[in-house]
Amino acid sequence: MHQVVIVGGGFAGLNAARALRKAPVQVTLIDKRNFHLFQPLLYQVASGGLSPADISTPIRALLRKQRNARVLLGEVTSVDVASRQVQLVDGERISYDTLVLATGASHSYFGHDEWADVAPALKTIEDATEIRKRILLAFEAAERANDPETRRASLTFVVIGGGPTGVELAGSIGELARHTLRNDFRGYDPSESRVLLLEGGDRILPSFPPSLSGKAEASLRRLGVEVRTRTRAIDVSTDHVVVERDGATMTIPTHSVIWAAGVTASPLGPIVAEATNAERTKVGQVVVGHDLTVAGHPEIFVAGDLSSAADRNGTPLRGTADVAIAEGKYVGRVITRRLSGKPVRPFKFTDFGSLAVIGRASAVAKLPFVQFSGRLAWWFWLLVHLMKLVDFQNRLTVAVQWGWNYFTRNQSARLITWPEGPPKRRTLSESTDHAITTAPDETEPAELRS
Repeated sequence: MHQVVIVGGGFAGLNAARALRKAPVQVTLIDKRNFHLFQPLLYQVASGGLSPADISTPIRALLRKQRNARVLLGEVTSVDVASRQVQLVDGERISYDTLVLATGASHSYFGHDEWADVAPALKTIEDATEIRKRILLAFEAAERANDPETRRASLTFVVIGGGPTGVELAGSIGELARHTLRNDFRGYDPSESRVLLLEGGDRILPSFPPSLSGKAEASLRRLGVEVRTRTRAIDVSTDHVVVERDGATMTIPTHSVIWAAGVTASPLGPIVAEATNAERTKVGQVVVGHDLTVAGHPEIFVAGDLSSAADRNGTPLRGTADVAIAEGKYVGRVITRRLSGKPVRPFKFTDFGSLAVIGRASAVAKLPFVQFSGRLAWWFWLLVHLMKLVDFQNRLTVAVQWGWNYFTRNQSARLITWPEGPPKRRTLSESTDHAITTAPDETEPAELRS
């Protein structure tokens, strides 16, 4: 039987496997994790609104009834094009007739990988729980702080990157501080928190029309978020961030920095490109043809964030869940049609629009023929994301949790987890020792002060 190996259980890989359920093939799906993750809702895990299990489903459960599919837990480290085999990290080699690569993307620090430890990004469950821990620990540290400067640094949150992820995270932190936690502490008022959203471009949400970007910024400001455009980070440390705007620099004392500014293709990108002599983009994506195959290798498909595909006008497609889902389904159909001797049409993506949520009852929506914002966009965002969750149990759980959060403003998944117990007291004293004694607003140029 024709052997199809799919590497990656994300939106593209999972939908490719499902599209082959009636095809005369044997499907082997390989992923280094045993679950499918609904990445668009990761920010809600990071802010304590949802638990990891609410947006994750075991891959084996999703493919349980598909008799021609098996799932392997493993990580592919190389591709042998000549022998048509992939090699796993433990040395096992698996043969394929058709190979589908859909391992997604990771975060990029634009040459400053040393920032990763102090400014986590948001791509995995581990990222989300780490960010959640850091956010909640910041509020706990403020409760024990003995001087105003240390407390102010603990309560300053800096989100770098004004795309949808950055906007959603900043809004969630603002809502957490001003509503969810407002009665939880006795030593201070959590609404004293300072949330800054930094964007290097002229406006946040650059993929949206300017009018929607303006409405999103206004919604963020109502949540207490300070939006600073034309501002980029030039140094990120454990107790401060140095940013630059219009040639002027300023230092922001903070212990909580979240990175939402850039992505790069997964490590499998350069491996495949070297094996096939494929072209790659600046962020490491593999350039594919009109049928999502690598040039000169019709047996190798690349889909999702790992690939660089263009629409009918030659414009590169954005790295969204909708694109990945459509590409995965297309790959499954192409393989089926090839085996039956039918002609294959080029991949065409129909863009049904973009959505971004800012906070409670506030969102922006750009659809093909209309754009709107506010409560209606928020309800539309809720409906679309519920329907895209792949498992019915997840849909039901998330719907109930969202309803509870809406009426109570309570983010119930506010758990701090660590392997060796809570941080020692010295963490706070060290913060005091290294605190910048100059008041934060006084270190900033006048035009940058809020």
